[in-house]
Amino acid sequence: MAKLGHNQYGKAENRVVRVFRDSDPHEIVDYNVSVALWGGQEAAHLEGDNSPTLPTDSQKNTVYSYAKEAGDAVRQPESFGIALARHFVADIEPVTHARVKFEMYPWTRGNNPHAFVRDGRFVRTATITYDGTTTWVVSGVKALSILKTSDSEYHSFLQDKYTTLKPTRDRVVATSLTAQWWHTSEDVDWGKSHETAVQAIIDTYGNHYSLAHQQTLFEVGAAVLNGQPQIAEFRITAPNLHHFDYDLARFGVENNNEVFHADDRPYGLQECTVQRDDAPDPGLAFDPGQGW
Repeated sequence: MAKLGHNQYGKAENRVVRVFRDSDPHEIVDYNVSVALWGGQEAAHLEGDNSPTLPTDSQKNTVYSYAKEAGDAVRQPESFGIALARHFVADIEPVTHARVKFEMYPWTRGNNPHAFVRDGRFVRTATITYDGTTTWVVSGVKALSILKTSDSEYHSFLQDKYTTLKPTRDRVVATSLTAQWWHTSEDVDWGKSHETAVQAIIDTYGNHYSLAHQQTLFEVGAAVLNGQPQIAEFRITAPNLHHFDYDLARFGVENNNEVFHADDRPYGLQECTVQRDDAPDPGLAFDPGQGW
């Protein structure tokens, strides 16, 4: 016998650009917004009955309309997401849960008050989940690339008959990381909070003398938590993008840890969670998978 388990549906990757013309110079936000709704959808799955289903096209239209209706809340992905998630649960019967995910592409002002240049250092993210009573707000960053030319070691590791890697006391370490952090309060200056967290990640990763990549990632998470008491949990995924010494000896050229082959795959992948020792259960804060 088969039974229906967790299910959800929504409109993914709505590309929304909002220009704020009520300020001079103008301001813009650039979002990729994905909506997922669940609750009360059994008839659609089991009987093909669409009567409880809000079309995903309607969800798309809601996102674009709320980019104007939600006013100043649209300036930050967290506050925009709170407005959208609460609307879908409060106003759309029989929806019980909403999760709204954001990718935000930062722009900086150019040499003209109405011109902007894309800041490609990273993508800002936010995930807002609402169940009718509780709102979970998770901020984050992805595609944040950091490279260190020194202050990283890797040795004394477990070895077996397949081990060929040589220990090193000085290596290049690089990553393009994804991180998320869960706020236990909504009384937050979202822009300042995100800037503070990202700077803590960059500073800690760059300044930490690393005996293991995992050690550095824990220190990064601890720094983010220590800098903002309302953040209860930090999660990070960080590929170790290998840089291997290139063999120049065969050409009669000395390579003293100076010339490397940047190998994009395969790569080491480290992930960890850092929590406050008194952190509550995160509940539905973190999305457990693609779109979920």
